[in-house]
Amino acid sequence: MDKEIVYIPKLSELLDQVGVPLSPVVKAGEFLFVSGIPPLDLDNATMLRGDIETQTEQVLKNIQYALESAGSSLDKVVKANVFVTNAAYFNTINEIYRRYFPDKPPARTFVAMSSWPMEFDVEIECIAIV
Repeated sequence: MDKEIVYIPKLSELLDQVGVPLSPVVKAGEFLFVSGIPPLDLDNATMLRGDIETQTEQVLKNIQYALESAGSSLDKVVKANVFVTNAAYFNTINEIYRRYFPDKPPARTFVAMSSWPMEFDVEIECIAIV
Protein backbone atom coordinates (compact mmCIF):
# COMPACT_ATOMS: atom_id res chain seq x y z
CA MET A 1 0.00 0.00 0.00
CA ASP A 2 1.41 3.37 -1.00
CA LYS A 3 0.85 6.64 0.76
CA GLU A 4 -0.35 9.74 -1.00
CA ILE A 5 0.02 13.28 0.31
CA VAL A 6 -3.32 15.00 -0.22
CA TYR A 7 -3.11 18.68 -1.11
CA ILE A 8 -5.64 20.72 0.89
CA PRO A 9 -6.08 24.24 -0.54
CA LYS A 10 -5.22 27.00 1.95
CA LEU A 11 -4.15 24.54 4.66
CA SER A 12 -1.28 22.97 2.71
CA GLU A 13 -0.15 26.43 1.58
CA LEU A 14 -0.23 27.81 5.10
CA LEU A 15 1.81 24.92 6.48
CA ASP A 16 4.37 25.40 3.70
CA GLN A 17 4.66 29.12 4.57
CA VAL A 18 5.16 28.40 8.26
CA GLY A 19 7.64 25.64 7.48
CA VAL A 20 6.03 22.96 9.62
CA PRO A 21 7.26 19.54 8.37
CA LEU A 22 3.94 17.72 8.10
CA SER A 23 1.22 16.90 5.63
CA PRO A 24 -2.29 17.91 6.65
CA VAL A 25 -3.82 14.77 5.13
CA VAL A 26 -2.22 11.51 4.05
CA LYS A 27 -4.13 8.83 2.16
CA ALA A 28 -3.14 5.18 2.61
CA GLY A 29 -5.41 2.64 0.97
CA GLU A 30 -8.96 3.57 1.87
CA PHE A 31 -7.93 5.58 4.93
CA LEU A 32 -7.29 9.29 5.41
CA PHE A 33 -5.03 10.35 8.25
CA VAL A 34 -5.65 13.97 9.21
CA SER A 35 -2.87 15.64 11.18
CA GLY A 36 -3.66 17.56 14.33
CA ILE A 37 -5.30 20.78 13.22
CA PRO A 38 -5.42 23.81 15.48
CA PRO A 39 -7.89 26.72 15.25
CA LEU A 40 -6.42 28.26 12.11
CA ASP A 41 -8.40 30.92 10.29
CA LEU A 42 -7.64 29.64 6.79
CA ASP A 43 -9.02 32.73 5.06
CA ASN A 44 -6.72 35.10 6.94
CA ALA A 45 -3.79 32.68 7.47
CA THR A 46 -3.77 33.39 11.21
CA MET A 47 -4.32 31.49 14.42
CA LEU A 48 -7.84 32.18 15.65
CA ARG A 49 -7.89 33.66 19.12
CA GLY A 50 -10.81 33.27 21.44
CA ASP A 51 -12.44 31.15 24.08
CA ILE A 52 -12.52 27.36 23.92
CA GLU A 53 -15.92 27.37 22.18
CA THR A 54 -14.63 29.59 19.37
CA GLN A 55 -11.43 27.59 18.99
CA THR A 56 -13.17 24.20 19.01
CA GLU A 57 -15.72 25.35 16.43
CA GLN A 58 -12.90 26.51 14.13
CA VAL A 59 -10.92 23.29 14.59
CA LEU A 60 -13.93 21.15 13.65
CA LYS A 61 -14.69 23.37 10.64
CA ASN A 62 -11.08 22.90 9.54
CA ILE A 63 -11.31 19.13 9.98
CA GLN A 64 -14.53 19.06 7.98
CA TYR A 65 -12.94 21.18 5.23
CA ALA A 66 -9.83 18.96 5.10
CA LEU A 67 -11.90 15.78 4.89
CA GLU A 68 -14.21 17.13 2.21
CA SER A 69 -11.24 18.43 0.20
CA ALA A 70 -9.78 14.93 0.37
CA GLY A 71 -13.00 13.24 -0.77
CA SER A 72 -14.42 12.18 2.59
CA SER A 73 -16.63 13.63 5.30
CA LEU A 74 -17.16 13.81 9.05
CA ASP A 75 -19.56 10.86 8.97
CA LYS A 76 -16.67 8.68 7.74
CA VAL A 77 -14.38 9.47 10.68
CA VAL A 78 -13.56 6.28 12.58
CA LYS A 79 -11.17 7.67 15.20
CA ALA A 80 -10.47 11.13 16.60
CA ASN A 81 -7.92 12.37 19.11
CA VAL A 82 -8.61 15.62 20.94
CA PHE A 83 -5.69 17.43 22.56
CA VAL A 84 -6.46 20.27 24.94
CA THR A 85 -4.54 22.48 27.38
CA ASN A 86 -7.09 22.14 30.18
CA ALA A 87 -9.10 19.03 31.08
CA ALA A 88 -11.81 21.33 32.45
CA TYR A 89 -12.78 22.08 28.81
CA PHE A 90 -14.10 18.51 28.44
CA ASN A 91 -17.83 19.32 28.70
CA THR A 92 -17.62 22.46 26.57
CA ILE A 93 -15.74 20.66 23.80
CA ASN A 94 -18.24 17.78 23.95
CA GLU A 95 -21.16 20.17 23.37
CA ILE A 96 -19.61 21.43 20.14
CA TYR A 97 -18.25 18.01 19.12
CA ARG A 98 -21.78 16.54 19.33
CA ARG A 99 -22.98 19.02 16.70
CA TYR A 100 -20.36 17.77 14.23
CA PHE A 101 -20.79 14.08 15.14
CA PRO A 102 -24.50 13.82 16.04
CA ASP A 103 -24.97 10.15 15.08
CA LYS A 104 -22.60 7.22 15.47
CA PRO A 105 -19.64 9.27 16.75
CA PRO A 106 -16.16 7.91 16.08
CA ALA A 107 -13.93 6.28 18.66
CA ARG A 108 -12.12 9.07 20.49
CA THR A 109 -9.33 9.87 22.89
CA PHE A 110 -9.28 13.10 24.92
CA VAL A 111 -5.84 14.17 26.15
CA ALA A 112 -5.02 17.11 28.41
CA MET A 113 -1.53 18.49 27.87
CA SER A 114 0.43 21.56 28.85
CA SER A 115 0.88 23.68 25.72
CA TRP A 116 2.02 24.06 22.10
CA PRO A 117 4.65 26.41 20.68
CA MET A 118 1.81 28.65 19.46
CA GLU A 119 -1.06 30.14 21.44
CA PHE A 120 -4.10 27.91 21.14
CA ASP A 121 -5.94 25.51 23.44
CA VAL A 122 -7.30 22.68 21.27
CA GLU A 123 -6.14 20.53 18.39
CA ILE A 124 -7.89 17.54 16.84
CA GLU A 125 -6.57 14.78 14.58
CA CYS A 126 -8.56 11.98 13.01
CA ILE A 127 -8.65 8.93 10.79
CA ALA A 128 -11.44 8.56 8.23
CA ILE A 129 -12.36 6.23 5.41
CA VAL A 130 -12.58 7.56 1.87
